Amino acid sequence: MTAATGQPAEALTTTATSLLRFATAGSVDDGKSTLAGRLLHDSRSVLSDQLAAVEHASRARGLSVPDLALLTDGLRAEREQGITIDVAYRYFATPRRRFVLADTPGHVQYTRNMVTGASTAELMVILTDVRHGVVEQTRRHTAVAALLRVPHLLLAVNKLDLVDFRAAPFTAVVDDFTALAKSLGVPEVTAIPISARDGDNVVTASTRMDWYGGPTLLDHLETVPAAGEPDDTPARFPVQYVIRPGATGQRGYAGRITAGTLRVGDRVTVLPAGLTSTVTAIDALGTPVDSARAPQSVSLRLADDLDVARGDLIAPVDAAPRPTRTVEATVCHLHDRPLREGARVLVKHATRTVPALVTAIPVRLDPDGLRPSPAHGSLSVNDLGRVTLRTAEPLPLDPYARSRRNGSFLLIDPADGSTLTAGMVGQAPGTAGESHEANGQSR
Repeated sequence: MTAATGQPAEALTTTATSLLRFATAGSVDDGKSTLAGRLLHDSRSVLSDQLAAVEHASRARGLSVPDLALLTDGLRAEREQGITIDVAYRYFATPRRRFVLADTPGHVQYTRNMVTGASTAELMVILTDVRHGVVEQTRRHTAVAALLRVPHLLLAVNKLDLVDFRAAPFTAVVDDFTALAKSLGVPEVTAIPISARDGDNVVTASTRMDWYGGPTLLDHLETVPAAGEPDDTPARFPVQYVIRPGATGQRGYAGRITAGTLRVGDRVTVLPAGLTSTVTAIDALGTPVDSARAPQSVSLRLADDLDVARGDLIAPVDAAPRPTRTVEATVCHLHDRPLREGARVLVKHATRTVPALVTAIPVRLDPDGLRPSPAHGSLSVNDLGRVTLRTAEPLPLDPYARSRRNGSFLLIDPADGSTLTAGMVGQAPGTAGESHEANGQSR
């Protein structure tokens, strides 16, 4: 057995080669943690001692059946209050795919936690109670998913058992949600009717909804495309470590490819300096390869002996971002201390960290629909908004809409190193067109 998943070790080494990162979100009491627990339980991803502990805790509460929400609500405060507070990460696998599940909070005061959990997700499961439909938290979570440009959105309409498994209530919720998603620029939504408590359409197809002929939730998770960046995204390789010359007499540059594909023979530029060279060798796990793609960790060698350091970005000559010192971005403020105009911060972008000044905070975004309002020069914890930064050194940024990896950054307090704000280069979905700075076209 494996501690992470509770499955036999051999199950993880069969055909489960691809990885899907997904997050769950939903309003309080819509059954989000129960859904996550049901998914883990019915896919046999729970250790026997974990299940025994949940059964014991459930009996202590006077319940006749195990409360599967306890599998993901791990904090004592979460179990006492019956809510999710922190992001709970769970790792499991089926013969078809490996998964990282982020169970995120539903309360508005934990928006920052939800943003953290969804920031790396390739799919977001948004849960609704079929009796209540699209409520305030549904709108908020959908807006955040649109803001973070999560590639796939799945609407799980829960508690069909409480409406006698009828199709009409499900269809009404789907129609309302589809209109909301369209207004936020979400191109496609998959909707599945479920009963998380009983397990209908979670892992096993329901026998009580003969009007539904689509996939179960797990079927969809196993088959949805799991690509962090589009196949045509230009290569981005932030240098993490410079390898001293060895027997070859050439320096190597180690790091993780964050987007696209690099090949031996590619003409590349090193940013922000703008030096150019050719890739002469790529090593993956110590083995020479002709090409490598995101998210592989590799080392490169270049034809020319250039001044390359940690924090530099290697990109194709004909598809490189132009470094800029003026950054316009959409942000979520994470710290209890407000972010104010005039603040001096550190910008951490990929493997590079540079000092910067917050020159403007003009707009706060309503979390229900990303509608703008005046920010009056500051953002409080959980606020979404727009900021303009002036960096001490140029950064080779892409718009977040083009590359989630190379278009994202963190603001850090230079005094104590605490994380202040998560940023996404460019405009929020549904707002005005992106500026030249946001597109990396200004030096």
